[in-house]
Amino acid sequence: MPANAGRKNMLLASIKSLAVGTIFMASAPSYSSDDDNTQILPEVSVTGIRASLQQSLNAKRDADSIVETVTAEDIGKMPDRNVADAIQRVPGVNTSSSAGGEGGFDENDRVSIRGTSPNLTQTLINGHAVGTGDWFILNQVGNVGRSVSYSLLPSELVGRVTVHKTAQADLVEGGVAGTVNIETRKPLQFKKQLTTEATLEGVYSDLARKTGPQLSALMNWKNDADTMGVMVQAFSQTRHLRRDGQELLGYGVINSANTPDVVAARPDLNGVAYPQLIGSTLFQQERKREGSAFEVQIKPSNDLTLGLNGLYSRLSAKNYNNNFLAWPDNLLINGVAPDAYTINNGTLTSASFPAQGEYAAGVVDAIYRPGSRSETWYLNLDGKWRASSHLVVSGQIGTTRGVGETAKEVAFEGNINNTGLNYSMNGLSRATTVSFPGANVTDFAGTSFGWAWGSQIKSIDAERYGQLDGELAIDNSVIQTVKFGVRLANHERRVDWPVAAGPLSDTPASLPVWSGMRYPGNFGHGFGGALNNIWLLSPADIETWADANLNTDPVTRRNWTGEFKVKEDTTAGYAMANLAKDAWRGNVGLRLVRTRQSTTSNVAGGADPIVGSDFGAYTPQVIRHTYVDILPSANLSVDVSKDLVLRAAVARTMARPDYSALGGAVTLDNLQRTGTGGNPNLKPVRSTNVDAAIEWYFAPKSLLQFGLFYMDMSSYVSFGTAPAQYFNDQTRRVETYQITSPLNVAAKNKGFELGYQQPLARNFGVLANYTYADGKAADGSEMLGSSKNTWNLTGYYENERFNARLAYTYRSDFLVGLDRSFAQHAAGVGNLAASLSYKISANAMLTFDALNLNNATLKYYGENKDQPRALYSNGRQFYVGVRARM
Repeated sequence: MPANAGRKNMLLASIKSLAVGTIFMASAPSYSSDDDNTQILPEVSVTGIRASLQQSLNAKRDADSIVETVTAEDIGKMPDRNVADAIQRVPGVNTSSSAGGEGGFDENDRVSIRGTSPNLTQTLINGHAVGTGDWFILNQVGNVGRSVSYSLLPSELVGRVTVHKTAQADLVEGGVAGTVNIETRKPLQFKKQLTTEATLEGVYSDLARKTGPQLSALMNWKNDADTMGVMVQAFSQTRHLRRDGQELLGYGVINSANTPDVVAARPDLNGVAYPQLIGSTLFQQERKREGSAFEVQIKPSNDLTLGLNGLYSRLSAKNYNNNFLAWPDNLLINGVAPDAYTINNGTLTSASFPAQGEYAAGVVDAIYRPGSRSETWYLNLDGKWRASSHLVVSGQIGTTRGVGETAKEVAFEGNINNTGLNYSMNGLSRATTVSFPGANVTDFAGTSFGWAWGSQIKSIDAERYGQLDGELAIDNSVIQTVKFGVRLANHERRVDWPVAAGPLSDTPASLPVWSGMRYPGNFGHGFGGALNNIWLLSPADIETWADANLNTDPVTRRNWTGEFKVKEDTTAGYAMANLAKDAWRGNVGLRLVRTRQSTTSNVAGGADPIVGSDFGAYTPQVIRHTYVDILPSANLSVDVSKDLVLRAAVARTMARPDYSALGGAVTLDNLQRTGTGGNPNLKPVRSTNVDAAIEWYFAPKSLLQFGLFYMDMSSYVSFGTAPAQYFNDQTRRVETYQITSPLNVAAKNKGFELGYQQPLARNFGVLANYTYADGKAADGSEMLGSSKNTWNLTGYYENERFNARLAYTYRSDFLVGLDRSFAQHAAGVGNLAASLSYKISANAMLTFDALNLNNATLKYYGENKDQPRALYSNGRQFYVGVRARM
């Protein structure tokens, strides 16, 4: 990162020299609460589901603002594999299984609050930022958001998660909808002098029919005097994934400009939308998440506590994606009209095209990415000093870095020629049926060369930060303390695309070797109707062929159109008064933030351009902006009785736009002539939020709650589409593309939440919640990520040796975004998970977790449900293991 001496001197060089030990980590221990100078978790005297729920309720009840909490024992007893899974069942929280570009998978990866985009949720670890990266190539370049990839954060790391639904001045800005703060465990919070724990599991994926090991462990030591402690954790978790899918990649419109010959032959098709590509996609992947964490905590005196902590997490995610695609778009734009067809709701839902030899009726993409990975790490030094009986000073200084990388991608594309094409869409009920009369889809013979490509991409997300806070006790009947502080941060997000490989020849001498492989015999059984027994190239054969036939020259094949860099220097200061008197408490404060932003992107041509790239000459362009945000906030809680709490809050919040939205870089789809671009002149998302809630703690471990929320966003980020001219690397000429770019619009989001939990008779208990959110832009269009209905229902049973939990989560339809310049919605889906454990002894437990028990199909559609976009089946996952503690 560039020199900025005043800020860089904040970072102590000594924190970079500590090596992170590698010792295995496990699930949640019991904690001690005798450390007054650290943020401690409530003491757990009785472990288990009920005890952890009581901890969560205590933290929620005592908070000055509107929050939800999930404690370590709660996470340990849930069927949860990462932090997103752990918090998806509290009121107002939505999760999604992807960042957007890669389609739906079986692990939750993004978190949003109250039906907003995940990028409007701030995620912190112990109050500081965490760099992030994505393993999927499209999220490394064209969908580069600010939301953290939760797939890098296993739930074993967590002591407690707090979801802040209302803002307050001492929270780091960036969460328009709210903030998720992940609190890790501290060495001096453990009860015993020496604690060791380990978990050994195996996970079986029934669709992939493979098993992977899951290992984690923890060791914590502290001295007799409770003045020094060391905790080390590590994890190594491997699982195999197979996803069966059908993808309809974009919709075109038949008209006189795009398809004049078809309009002349079939006038009634004018203005009708049609699917451009219909693919049977088989995605296979091995995911290995491994890493370690540590903390050294010392307490030289009762007035001073220091801590040095760090985390490293890496996800190796090599994958192989095959897509056997029908290509109506290629036939229609070349004037081939269907012989028979049906039209429903303005969409060409079925069509039969005649056999002809000039234009391909299908295309097959086989893409191998052995070098896909993501990682995150941070190193943080913090401390708290009681300077006097009235003043406490605390601070932290650190650095964090995330990486998303495709070190190698190789792809072969083959054409299916000399055949007709039939398709019939079935909405979302089952897959679109596709056939190629006259073609043998089970045999590679007869396939011709279409195209080939490859990539080397690296996306880097880095921040250096320092924060100093003070809290002064006030001898006043209303003002309890005054808190104040300053924070400096330097953040950089960069995308490098040094190689976008193309074929050495338009007609290579040979094609990849086919070893006789085919799609699995049960492919598509989860949604029915898909092509079956299709020929399949092996990844090794594709890599061998591509290594000999791709041009990977770093000069001629540098893809400057997809590169950008965003740098942000932020300075923030705040003051907040914590108030309390008799039966009420709260806080009121002001946060002032200055952001200095520079965006570097490449534009075509220029007076003195850089030359040599096959993608044309270009000139780097830097656009700078400085803006100041004044963010007042107020929270009030009133104890109407010992069981009833009323809460209210109002705040001004802000979030900076996604990096790819700012970056200005362009990614292009040469087959469909679509693309995405950025807008470096975007304003931040700014919102005025109003909240109210009532909480009734009507019995031990019980709660009934109701809340209202309203967000008035003056500068929400939406998207528009416009034509632009770009070089098509496949046809070797400049062509018109439909480019989707972000723009600022006004929007509002409002709704309510209901929550209920209670232990029942005979060791049973129940939790339930419901959230309604109504998000609209000023023009009446949908807000990204806005699900009107989200609900959760969990039942549990627990005795001294055995516990069981069954949890169902449902999220209704929401707009994912624009894909290939066309709307993409996720249909409503519910997911059932279960968790069982049996205590063998005081120090050992058998565990069983099952995810996606109902084997739900993830469904996506376009403008309406007569325009399906994708169906995905991921299968079930079963975890069996043992946990041991000493």
